[in-house]
Parts: sequence; structure tokens; C-alpha cells
Amino acid sequence: MAKMVTIKDVAKAAGVSPMTVSRVLNNRPDVAPKTRRRVQDIIAELGYAPSAIARSLSQGRSNTIGVVSSDLEFYGPSRTLVGIEQQANEFGYALMVRLLHNPLTDGGEDVIHELLANQVAGIIWAVAEIGDRREWLYKQRAGGLIPIVFLSMQPRSEMSVVAVDNYQGGCLAAHHLLQQGYDPIGMIAGPQAWWEARERERGWRDMLIEAGRQDPEALIERGDWTAAGGFEALQRLLTCAPNLEAIFAANDSMALGALQAAANSGRSVPDDLAVVGYDDVPESAYFMPPMTTVHQDLLQVGRRAVTQLHGQLQYQQQADAFTAEVTIIEPKLIVRKSSIRETS
Repeated sequence: MAKMVTIKDVAKAAGVSPMTVSRVLNNRPDVAPKTRRRVQDIIAELGYAPSAIARSLSQGRSNTIGVVSSDLEFYGPSRTLVGIEQQANEFGYALMVRLLHNPLTDGGEDVIHELLANQVAGIIWAVAEIGDRREWLYKQRAGGLIPIVFLSMQPRSEMSVVAVDNYQGGCLAAHHLLQQGYDPIGMIAGPQAWWEARERERGWRDMLIEAGRQDPEALIERGDWTAAGGFEALQRLLTCAPNLEAIFAANDSMALGALQAAANSGRSVPDDLAVVGYDDVPESAYFMPPMTTVHQDLLQVGRRAVTQLHGQLQYQQQADAFTAEVTIIEPKLIVRKSSIRETS
């Protein structure tokens, strides 16, 4: 039987490192065009097959990725899972998806043991960081568990992470409302136990403090990511701050609830109250009025998670050490009518 061509064989023939070959395979931008063409030519010449299916046949190992997710009723987790599926399909991986139905109390030990028993090649931990329920998993990962890529968590040393810059998202929302001249500016924050919620709140708070606004803490109410939670939070805010001119809601569902609460209180958006959301769900452009929101590319989050895990498995195949990689994806503000102050 002919010897299986490896990533090291390609690297040697092309006169580059295995890392460079992996970057070309993963379509990374940090490769010179001339080098990329040479590596691609060598891959074609040697007949190198980098797919997970080829790897599993040659090594007798699984080409299945375990995915642990939760809260699929929310836009963010469900959209991220779509990105994971798309990229896994392109690489030839099968997915074994397991859900944590209460990530606030369930650390996921049983799910991990089940995935390991099914000999998955690696794991994407797509559960938001809530409290300290997965500290045990960080310790096991540092101790040499199979490759794991974590999503939506604070970066940690020796951990591979893909996350949106939620702090920057909060800054973008607050900065926009400050530029429009609104004062005071309140916030409907997400649950305090969620790292993403704390980061969005921190960005909003820092921008207001930098602008010299007093005591932003008095202008925060917390919701539960739902429209009902946003509705109730804005009602509470308007009771304690009836002169509120603008609100940043930490996701679009709570922003939708805030629109209803504003209407119930006789306030027109944006004339009496400006509203900014977060996520840029497809429906946000069709809210009444269309919603200004912070866009986060969740498909890209899922895709990059698979790409990072794929790179780790490539190195594991060659018995080489890999370096944990942190990918931070920048959000962007989508400005629509809900926050634009009319000028006379």
C-alpha cells in the first residue's frame, strides 16, 4: 500500500513549515500569494487529502466533532450552530450535538463523558460562559483532554477561544447614543452571570463615564434576554428615570420588548426615546421603527471554531504540538431609524 501523504511531506516539498501548509489549507490570509500558490501546487502534485474523512480512514479514528450547545431558543446560539455545521460540512466532519438544558447549574460533565465514550476527535464547547460551572473543564483541558475550542468566553491562557468583542459592542452602542446627544442614557443589561452580558455592560458604562455622565449604575435594569424581560426592565427604568432619552438593550429581543413598553407609556421611538439593540437579528430591520443594533457575525464565530479545531487535529495527526489560538471577532454598529435624532 502506498504511503499516505502527510502535511509534513507537503511542507518539506514546498520548503515551508507545516504551520504554513495548515494556514493555506484553512485559507488564512497571513500567507504570501507566491507561497500560497507553491503550497497549492505541491498539494496537487502529491495528492495530499486533508479532509477529516481521509484522516479517519488512514488512522482508524473518528471524523466526528462533538458540539456542546445550549439555549437554542435564542438567536445567538442557534446562529452559531449553523456556522459550525456549515464549516464542518466543508471539511468533511460529522457532528455529534449535545445540549445543556440548564447551563447555569449543569457543568456538562456527563455530556463530556458521553462524547469521549463515542470517541469524538475534538469538541467545540458552544455554551456561553455562565458563572463558574465549567472551571472543572478548563482544568481538564489544561491537563491534556482532547482538543477543545471554547466559544463566547473570556480568553484564558492555553485555551483555544473564538469570541465576539462584546466590550467593543457595548462601546459602539453607547458612543452612538452619546454622539446623538441623548442624556440620560439607560441600559437593559443581560443576566449578570453571563460573561457576554457583563462585557456589553462594561463597554456601555466605560463610555458613559469617559463622557462625564454621572452614576450610570442608577440607569441599569437587567433582563433575561427575552422580549418580556426587556418590556419589564424598561417599565422599571421609566419609573425611576422618567426623563430617560435613550436606552441600550443587550440583545434585540429585549429591545423589541422595550419598544412595546415605550409605546405603552406613550413615548414615540425615537422622538421621545431612542433604542439600540444587540445581535442584528434579521427581523430587527423590520421592527417599528427599524432597529439600530450591534451586528455580530455569529456564522463566522461557528466557522472559525471548526477551522481552529481542524488545525489542532492536523497537528495532533502529526504528533506535533499546537499553540492555543484566540480569535476575537469585531462587531459593527448598524444604524437605523430607532436611534436617529431628528434635526430641525
